[in-house]
Amino acid sequence: MRTEGRRESGNIEDRRGMSPGKMAVGGGIGTIVIVLLVMLLGGDPSQVVNSLQEGPATESGPVSTSPEEEAMKDFVSKVLAGTEDVWSTVFRESNMTYKMPTLVLFRDQVQSACGYASGASGPFYCPGDEKVYIDLAFFDELKTRFGAYGDFAIAYVIAHEIGHHVQNQLGILSDVNNQRSRMSEVNANRLLVRLELQADFLAGMWAHYDEQMFHSLEAGDIDEAMNAAASVGDDVLQKRYQGRVIPDAFTHGTAAQRKEWFRRGYTSGDFDQGDTFNANIN
Repeated sequence: MRTEGRRESGNIEDRRGMSPGKMAVGGGIGTIVIVLLVMLLGGDPSQVVNSLQEGPATESGPVSTSPEEEAMKDFVSKVLAGTEDVWSTVFRESNMTYKMPTLVLFRDQVQSACGYASGASGPFYCPGDEKVYIDLAFFDELKTRFGAYGDFAIAYVIAHEIGHHVQNQLGILSDVNNQRSRMSEVNANRLLVRLELQADFLAGMWAHYDEQMFHSLEAGDIDEAMNAAASVGDDVLQKRYQGRVIPDAFTHGTAAQRKEWFRRGYTSGDFDQGDTFNANIN
């Protein structure tokens, strides 16, 4: 992905030097393990973090970092700026105003309006404070654990979480959460899959317009994004970590579905083509 000369976002909140303190009762190592398992099986980490309570974060001293980590921070900031430019334009063309989210960088644990989370839960979006939370160490995991290589794989992850912010602004996220609260677990999971696939579509839609606006894509970038989407498909993760696939427990979609909806967003650039809630997603 070409980022030379591109601006960095001013909406980065760096909490890498903050300490969230002790986890509440039911937290600690046990909670980290639970959150990790939820993430690996394609679950929603907010269901875990919502159950945790604790006091305010505190300063723990200067951030100790490396040139590699700072380069990653700069890249993340430029990708975030790209999502701001793209979605501001898309919203403006529909006579709406895009409210830019904040991206929070943290290490190990963090407090959000959705509760406490561990870095093991992976990047997540919290609608309560309209912030995306990322532990930069996750991107090493993306490569070593999930086999998703390349800078555009990282860009896809960020764009997917920003996709949830777009859904939140459009009222889709709250509507889905209200519907899920009245459903059985199986049906709620099925609706969640459609929500996540739409976020994949929106990530592809961002790539479509980022290329148009900035000529950012290089050979192989879209393949990197689709490989990343496939590597975290529910069927792939379930097969790897529990040895069998349970479709009723899917929460994000299969590898094939995630690749397909990202592809649709990228090739069409048309939000109307991303109605996963009424589409045949099989």
